[in-house]
Amino acid sequence: MSQLSPYTKVRGGKAAAGDVGRPSVAWALPGIVFFALFAIVPLAIAFYLSFCHWDGLNSPTPVGTDNWTRLFKDPEFRQAAWLSLLLTTVSWAFQTPVALLLGVWAAGRQRSRTFLSAVFFIPLLLSTTAIAMLFHALLDPNFGVIEQIGPWFGIAPNIMGSSTGALLTVAFVGGWQFMPFHTLIYQGGARQIPEVLYQAAAIDGAGMLRQFFHITLPQLRNTITTSSVLMIVGSLTYFDTVLIMTKGGPGTDTTILPYLMYRTGFQTYDLGYAAAIATALVVVATGLSLILVRFSGFGSMRSTREGM
Repeated sequence: MSQLSPYTKVRGGKAAAGDVGRPSVAWALPGIVFFALFAIVPLAIAFYLSFCHWDGLNSPTPVGTDNWTRLFKDPEFRQAAWLSLLLTTVSWAFQTPVALLLGVWAAGRQRSRTFLSAVFFIPLLLSTTAIAMLFHALLDPNFGVIEQIGPWFGIAPNIMGSSTGALLTVAFVGGWQFMPFHTLIYQGGARQIPEVLYQAAAIDGAGMLRQFFHITLPQLRNTITTSSVLMIVGSLTYFDTVLIMTKGGPGTDTTILPYLMYRTGFQTYDLGYAAAIATALVVVATGLSLILVRFSGFGSMRSTREGM
């Protein structure tokens, strides 16, 4: 008795020989169950708690829309939302061009490419906590390396003491760690570009710079969108870096939404209001991602290998 391939189309109760289509939905079932248990269910619980008062010990008490009314009137929340968007913008502007150029370079055939690519990947293997502690020690104005070499580059030793310096430092540390991940994405995208396009451009006399802007960048449009969505979601959820390096300071100049949520829930034990902040953060991250996908044309992308 012959067995059906999971890719075989069934028509009228009978499998069409040699007819290959999309995989069955059963292949996605483990991922769907995992996503539901660890994403959808916690999100639903947080949404419910956002309409309650809860101190983490007693049972949640429904309070209607009080938490949401407080949220929209809270100046601290508005400042944290603005700082989160600013940090996301700075992180994207810093990581994208560097990761794109490194990814395109790593897709080539240079002799040192393999070794240097492995070196560039090391920061991603370290934990965020370890990296934050490392940079916190390096940037200590009294005992860190910044106290010795900072004046050489015109950088004040107490760079973490200014609002601009602290925010830029958090963006740099996060970018330094996760840039290798986005470099891999761009490397994979660059390797999918047909070599014949570059050969034709070279015959027409186009140099490397024109090939990059007229072939590489247009071909990486959807890759840039994918990387940007991941980067936006990641930047909006920075927490441990801020907790270890700045603790939301100086003052509240690096108190972004995830840190405000932590401080509200686990320092003042107002977990209902913290749940409202968390839900608002999910809405902002999802909205920004959908806007990016909508205006980039990513949603209409179709793979030429679909069904193979």
